Amino acid sequence: MRRRIEGMKEAPLISIVMPTYNAKPAWLRDAIESVRRQIYPHWELCIADDASPSAESRALLAELAAGDARIKVVFRPENGHICAASNSALELATGEWVALMDHDDLLSEHALFWVADCIDRHPEARLIYSDEDKIDEEGVRSSPYFKSNWNLDLFYSQNMFSHLGVFRADVVKSVGGFRLGMQGSQDWDLVLRCMEKISASQILHVPRVLYHWRIHAESTASSADAKPYAALAGERALNEHFLRLGVDAKAEYTGVGYRVRYALPATVPLVSLIIPTRNGLHLLRQCVDSILARTTYENYEIIIVDNGSDDPATLSYLASFQDSVFVRVIRDDREFNYSALNNMAVTHARGDIVGLINNDIEVISSEWLSEMVSLAIQPGVGAVGAKLWYPDRTLQHGGVILGVGGVANHSHKGIAFGDNGYFSRANLIQSFSAVTAACLVVKKDRYLSIDGLDEIHLKVAFNDVDFCLRLLEKGFRNIWTPYAELFHHESATRGADVAPEKRERFVREVNYMLDRWGAILKDDPAYSPNLTLDREDFSYAWPPRNLQVGET
Repeated sequence: MRRRIEGMKEAPLISIVMPTYNAKPAWLRDAIESVRRQIYPHWELCIADDASPSAESRALLAELAAGDARIKVVFRPENGHICAASNSALELATGEWVALMDHDDLLSEHALFWVADCIDRHPEARLIYSDEDKIDEEGVRSSPYFKSNWNLDLFYSQNMFSHLGVFRADVVKSVGGFRLGMQGSQDWDLVLRCMEKISASQILHVPRVLYHWRIHAESTASSADAKPYAALAGERALNEHFLRLGVDAKAEYTGVGYRVRYALPATVPLVSLIIPTRNGLHLLRQCVDSILARTTYENYEIIIVDNGSDDPATLSYLASFQDSVFVRVIRDDREFNYSALNNMAVTHARGDIVGLINNDIEVISSEWLSEMVSLAIQPGVGAVGAKLWYPDRTLQHGGVILGVGGVANHSHKGIAFGDNGYFSRANLIQSFSAVTAACLVVKKDRYLSIDGLDEIHLKVAFNDVDFCLRLLEKGFRNIWTPYAELFHHESATRGADVAPEKRERFVREVNYMLDRWGAILKDDPAYSPNLTLDREDFSYAWPPRNLQVGET
């Protein structure tokens, strides 16, 4: 690391901003010593004491500042709470970069090294964040949060930027520093205002645990209930951000994070729901009836693609829609090709929005389509996926993780109803690299702009993953929402791929995906190199896939 530092084109000065008030002296000393132990030497520690009544903590600060010229301390004459204290500490900062640190937390000794390394490799960077874990009063570490790369929709659901958060000083100054009255969510509010000034490509993630967040009775690391005002401040920070951007949306705290509700236009767009089927009357009827009976979104049509049904009862059911206003049936007798069937149906779709729906889907939440459409019409959004449950109420689809099992698999597959998943990601709106086409909504023009599903190479498997990755390649982000809930009686009419010819086709499709998308399959930006590709449960990977030669 020291050799790497010597080879840096520019070794930036990093100013660590630390507000403090009545800190427990032992923890405050530990926090400051963790800065002094940094392998990267180009730092300054800027501390603002917010008129602490504790003479012991003030004396400790004076002692440590006197013993190290890199430690700067200002003693505020009156208490102004954390936002004012943070601004006072910020006024001491002279570095090109600013890192935020609480007075009872710890930095990993290589924290600033990896930040400087990121800055050196990515001069375009303006905001940088890392992974983090928690440390208790006995010094035992736990609960590492291995984060994704920048994930706007997850960030709107929770402050996944958090610790260690590092900012270009000029960006922080351009937005006026911390806003008074935002205590509890002051860091989140700062990131929201900074990101309005830069592009998403300038927000970078260091996938290493660089910050240890202290757990104690008064800390939000222990429980969000420790600071109930933080939830209200979070709502305010998000809602004022949307107001500044002119986005008609409202955020509300849910207990596990925040839900952003995007408004639908006064005249909602027509949605064409496409359902390929062959026989399977019970499932098809269940699917169509549940849509018609439980969907509050009113402006939609259903296009059933009959792929060679020969069951008399099914044919009779399909014929019953001959005069229907909402349901059309298109007959297509070719060999089963999921991609081709949907592509054909899209050319017949009247709607500006297309919904791909499996015939074994059953609606649970009445607002499922309203939720998905409200996301699909947002600028920059490609495909939108839903939360799909098996009939036994275990999770079937919580977004798609690339690389799991070789090509891709479903996030949190099999978790029980009510389980929030890894850092609540099973219950938060967020971006994924892909979502399943068992229930997928996308604007029709975006579907057509990438020529729809690949009907040549991916007739059955992974066509949805490939579709989403091509949207991603075009600059769109794909979103999964837990607020559109449906049952998925998975592949009940098609059966398993056990026949030799089906197995051969599946192997060809796997190989195509590996050849076409091999790089991103090994490093999903919506996942983490510190998490396993062997399972869907966000277990830790060992060794991590981003270890460098000689690193432990």
